[in-house]
Amino acid sequence: MKRRNFIGYTLLFITSCSATTNNTNNWEIENKPEILRLAVTDVVEAGKLERDYEAFRAALEAVLATKIEFFPVDSFAMAAAALQLNQVDLLLAGPSEYVVINARTNAIPLIGVTRPNYRSVIAVPAGSPIKSAAQLQGKTLALSDIGSTSGHLGPTKLLMEAGLDPKSDLKILMLGDDGSLENFKQGKVDAWGGSAVDYEYLLETEGASKNDFPIVAKTDLLPSDVIIVSHKLDSQVVEEYKNLIVNNQDKLITALAKGESTKKYQGSKLVAANDSDYDLIRDVYQAIGEGDLIAP
Repeated sequence: MKRRNFIGYTLLFITSCSATTNNTNNWEIENKPEILRLAVTDVVEAGKLERDYEAFRAALEAVLATKIEFFPVDSFAMAAAALQLNQVDLLLAGPSEYVVINARTNAIPLIGVTRPNYRSVIAVPAGSPIKSAAQLQGKTLALSDIGSTSGHLGPTKLLMEAGLDPKSDLKILMLGDDGSLENFKQGKVDAWGGSAVDYEYLLETEGASKNDFPIVAKTDLLPSDVIIVSHKLDSQVVEEYKNLIVNNQDKLITALAKGESTKKYQGSKLVAANDSDYDLIRDVYQAIGEGDLIAP
């Protein structure tokens, strides 16, 4: 999902959760459900959901031996609220979305979906006197979309690790994927921060080498995407699903990576999802003054 409106969607979600938390839902699952409803937070069109995720839906249905239906959503807020309202059983979300959902619901991280080379970098033009993230003090940095793990939160974490206050020590421009790269190429900013994949795309499209746009800072691998499961599902059923998914991950990853927009999952692995892995995201939200988004 392009996350320019991530904060706005999230505030809408928080409002909806506040209005619905006190509603009592007596429906409880004691055994394996007959149908599971699946949503994906970064897909807002039903046609795109079916096009890019049908192979995964079918493979997951076969692995879990349970019928799975898509639940299309119009936004991150709708996906999260649907989980809260027991309209969705499984939700594939990015790391930044997960921490907000986790703070506002009882949803459980079921499985992490790693992404090869899923890290953030900060790069500068050739000949720049900037050799480290700490030297960005007083400079201008172009980033991608608000709430994007690799295009916003990851680079911000690098600034924090360099001892910089992202709110006051430099000027950060949130320009989207295309806008941030274009301003960087045109020399309108001192540095660019984003995903390592976008950085490789920059080199490829410009016919450039790493010497033309040297990296001055990079993160370790960022937290995985995560399949979240509703807390309404019986804990023994959840454990069974987790084992089945991990034991059949080759089949599932092959299916997941077939979509036009899901090639990012080629070479991915399905791993245990630990909530503490996402503390990096929480730290950045606190540092940029958005701690309310992740407050329980």
